[in-house]
Amino acid sequence: MNFAHRCLCKSNRWRHRVATHIFPWTLDGVDLGSSVLEIGPGPGVTTDLLRGRVTRLTCVEIDRKLAEALAQRTAGSNVHVICEDATAMSLAATSFDGAVSFMMLHHVPSKVLQDRLLREVARVLRPGAVFAGVDSVYSTPLRLLHLFDTMVLVDPYGFPDRLTAAGFTDVCVEVDQHAFRFFARRG
Repeated sequence: MNFAHRCLCKSNRWRHRVATHIFPWTLDGVDLGSSVLEIGPGPGVTTDLLRGRVTRLTCVEIDRKLAEALAQRTAGSNVHVICEDATAMSLAATSFDGAVSFMMLHHVPSKVLQDRLLREVARVLRPGAVFAGVDSVYSTPLRLLHLFDTMVLVDPYGFPDRLTAAGFTDVCVEVDQHAFRFFARRG
């Protein structure tokens, strides 16, 4: 993430938006189970909200500085932070009851790698486990925020087919003017 993006993702304004809109819109009525995987938590705004809802939360973050800061901040809690690439996780197959992804898929630098990430999430989930998340749709402010930053937007209308190809069933995608949310179960 570029400097402006990092500042936004740590801001109280973003924390408020996540807590009052993004998090409820994505997870209201969703039972993630007790052992949950969070892909790409960044500075951990969503991690802070998730850790009170689950018994065990494992976060996979590719950015070493963000992973180390989150691990230090959550030390001694139910959160375990791993610094690695979510397209090739070291986690055991069928380890998790649920997985989440909040506004990070567009930071994966290609559609091929995004699809690899989806297959990896399916691999580490137990059969029937939930994968839920949210990501951005195109807007000029979003493009400006991502200057000199990775932004490979996911087409929400083609995303159900990609989730199905990765091994998910019961796929549901809903789009609003700023984002789309998704829900799927591992087959």
